[in-house]
Amino acid sequence: MRAHHESFHATLPRTLYGAEHEEFRIGLRAFLAERVAPRLHDFRRQGHVDRALWRAMGSAGYLCMTLPRELGGGSRDFRYNALLREEMARIGVSGTALGMGLHSDVVAPFVHRNGNDAQRERWLPGMCRGEVIGALAMTEPEAGSDVKAIRTVAERTSGGYRIRGSKIYITNGWQADLFIVVTKTDPAAGAKGVSLFLLEGDRPGLRRGSPLRKLSLPAEDACELFFEDVRLPEDNLLGREGAGFGMLMAELPWERLQIALSAQAAAEAALEWTLKFVQDRVVFERPLAEYQNTRFKLAECATQVQLGRLIVDRCVELAVAGRLDNPAAAMAKLWCTETQGRVTDECLQLHGGRGVLWDTPITCAYADARVQRIYAGTNEIMKEIIARSLLERD
Repeated sequence: MRAHHESFHATLPRTLYGAEHEEFRIGLRAFLAERVAPRLHDFRRQGHVDRALWRAMGSAGYLCMTLPRELGGGSRDFRYNALLREEMARIGVSGTALGMGLHSDVVAPFVHRNGNDAQRERWLPGMCRGEVIGALAMTEPEAGSDVKAIRTVAERTSGGYRIRGSKIYITNGWQADLFIVVTKTDPAAGAKGVSLFLLEGDRPGLRRGSPLRKLSLPAEDACELFFEDVRLPEDNLLGREGAGFGMLMAELPWERLQIALSAQAAAEAALEWTLKFVQDRVVFERPLAEYQNTRFKLAECATQVQLGRLIVDRCVELAVAGRLDNPAAAMAKLWCTETQGRVTDECLQLHGGRGVLWDTPITCAYADARVQRIYAGTNEIMKEIIARSLLERD
């Protein structure tokens, strides 16, 4: 079987990567085969990734790769993030790569762009080494895609702020050492009343619920958070008070592209596994691949996957150039996550009875695909963003 990254590009070859990226891929693939692949089922059963793997990923330079070297990062461009997601998917890790994608590609860059020098120096080197695990505490029981609807409040006190409220579905929440907490500092001001805080994982008043049991991405720990009069000094404010909503919106295109990258890579991996399976599986004395229904299903899946690859690669190029906008990222997330769902479903069907056994990669990929249409804004929100860009032009 051909290598994963070469499978669907003979007709439409990729131009995203250079020789240095492919050299990086070789080392990454060997690392994942040795340190991650043998433990995947353990991680899924226990509901979290061992801290030893976080530290190993950091030591190998696979965390926070876009951060500057002086802060412990790799000073690499976004294409290396895409490579990591492709290779993770190849061994059966779909979604946001065991919570590390959120840590490296959302939380750490957010602190780097919006924090002050003291905040960067305090937190980012440890995040790069895998010693500090980061999380974004935004979603609440009554506020998901609509950030303005959050109810967690940060009130000013003589010594700083007092936070009260709760969050839910917080990826990395059970293990995190650092949270970016989305709050309302002025509940009457709508979006202009949203502020962000850096919250230490051992801060008094922070209480964590038990890890949530999930259909999708069970190896990514997630839990509820409860803020019971958490006291924070002013130094823990991230950016300016009332500027949180704008900071969050500025990060959303890249966050949504990360979901698209994961979905695309997972769909490609599912198709790879299925191509091999249908050539090996014999039904009525013929390989399954010789039946017209199988061949047509594979042709449909490959075409959808190839279209997704074109969208994602172009969006990564735009991100590298600093020109990725919200409608383009929304289109990428919409297409790739919907394609992931369709393709994994068709591939599971072609696996027959093996497609419903938890110890097979296609079964895990099928379950993991479902949440991708919800993460980082539901696909219904993506359609609204795209429609708005079409109908509300100047």
